[in-house]
Amino acid sequence: MSATRLTVRRAGTVAAVATTTVLLAAGAAFAHVTVHPDSYAEGATDGVLTFRVPNEEDTASTTKVQVFLPTDHPVLGVLVHPQDGWTAKVTTTKLKTPVKTDDGTITEAASEITFSGGKIGAGQYEDFDVAFGQLPDNTDRLVFKTLQTYSDGKVVRWIEEPTGGDEPENPAPVLKLTSGDASAAPAPAKTAAATTTAADASDSTARGLGIAGLVVGVLGLAAAAFALLRSRGARS
Repeated sequence: MSATRLTVRRAGTVAAVATTTVLLAAGAAFAHVTVHPDSYAEGATDGVLTFRVPNEEDTASTTKVQVFLPTDHPVLGVLVHPQDGWTAKVTTTKLKTPVKTDDGTITEAASEITFSGGKIGAGQYEDFDVAFGQLPDNTDRLVFKTLQTYSDGKVVRWIEEPTGGDEPENPAPVLKLTSGDASAAPAPAKTAAATTTAADASDSTARGLGIAGLVVGVLGLAAAAFALLRSRGARS
């Protein structure tokens, strides 16, 4: 095989791999369960957490979502927003270490929220809103391990905690807690416009990544063509 053909083949391979990698990243970036916003102030009060659950199966619907709340650093005063078509069940547990608040000592807290009875179809997602009275002030993050059950019986376990390196295959939703004014925690009301904006932003990001992949591919092919022309010019 000539050096020119080898150069062209290598350039084409690099372009194809780069394009595929970027496009796959665009699809995977929004496939797992997430919590929004992704951060709150330590000890924040009277806020809302939104758990976004996308359906990543083409032939099955999501029929149940189980969100597990940490009890070593409990979330106090949990209330669930009614969701059309869904039934929410909040399970509480007795705390090993009671929490003292201005309103008294709390001995029990929510440990699990199960959403069932509804359906999330292929290419769709659902937002589940959970209000809280107070977040803990003695940790820098909360991990909400989640189980997602499909109509065909498949259960996806979003339970892996980040370790500082690459994102795990099935990451659990993580809420970062930052030092600051707890009374200034973000808790915007959810509206149809806000949901549409979030969806549009996700689509725009995914399209941007896809376009970037195509650009990489085009540049790779252009480099191959340039190498071929330069080689032919040298021979002539």
